[in-house]
Amino acid sequence: MKPQNYEIKNQKIRERFLEMKNKKPESFKNRLKFSWSNWGFGIEGLETTARRLNKFGVKYIELHGNLYGADLGYKPEEVKKILNSNGISVSGICGMFSADNDMSANRPIIRQNAIDYIKRNVDFGAQVGARYFLIVPGAVGRPIPYDNMEFHRSVETLKIVENLFIKTGIRGAVEPIRSAEVSFCHTFEDAKKYIKAVGSQGIKHINGDLYHMLVEESHIGEAIVNAEGILTNLHMADTNRGALGDGFFDLDTIIMALYVIGYNNDDSCFLSPEPLGPGGDPYPAMYGSPDPLKLDSLVKDSVEYFGEREEEVLSL
Repeated sequence: MKPQNYEIKNQKIRERFLEMKNKKPESFKNRLKFSWSNWGFGIEGLETTARRLNKFGVKYIELHGNLYGADLGYKPEEVKKILNSNGISVSGICGMFSADNDMSANRPIIRQNAIDYIKRNVDFGAQVGARYFLIVPGAVGRPIPYDNMEFHRSVETLKIVENLFIKTGIRGAVEPIRSAEVSFCHTFEDAKKYIKAVGSQGIKHINGDLYHMLVEESHIGEAIVNAEGILTNLHMADTNRGALGDGFFDLDTIIMALYVIGYNNDDSCFLSPEPLGPGGDPYPAMYGSPDPLKLDSLVKDSVEYFGEREEEVLSL
């Protein structure tokens, strides 16, 4: 039977993986770094989250960028104390961009909110050792464009704070999001164009998300391979936006693609599950009251399934 198009692409990635494994076995010594994005845990306290991640062997956390004002959000010393006591390091900060702090907004006061928000959270990230800060060019939950100048305004806004990323060494990581949730910047290629327009040495990375890639990319593994050197974090969930292993993602090909680009050998590259469930606008989850047993299961199942598949792939 003639293979389908996606199967041909899968096979090419598999061949590159096996060739690399044969010629450069030393490059497979390090494992992929598994983190967790915590904003989907809602109002749960950080101490509870940290204990859960420690219990299931997760050593990194992507923190909710919750410094929405001078008096709101995490306090650096408190965060460091909690995470250190649970053996967890900060991978990055998940920037949350809504209609209230939209860099592409047609109202200057909203764009100023975005600038102030970025300043607070990048400064916080530097204090807690974050490697990257996630940037969304347009508001999540607003798929209808304001006008045809959104891209221009967003780039102009981000350029105002580009030196923060250079100064702190935190990677500015642009996240493409599916068209059901944002009005522009939907694919890795869109993100590359946006990064090029910003033109900053501090903002040159991508934060991927498997759920968005499922509907926006023609082939997830191929998109990862083509993002070599610029992908710094990958949000993970299965096709139903649930725990890894609950859907039908070809996780093996994704893992191979990551090893092909040397993702396991960059100290600032992470995999961060973010199983939020399906829906048009996931942001309300950050205010929800979570079910601790369900969260335990999400983490446990994802960690165990990913670990199992990674070992299977590496045994090829």
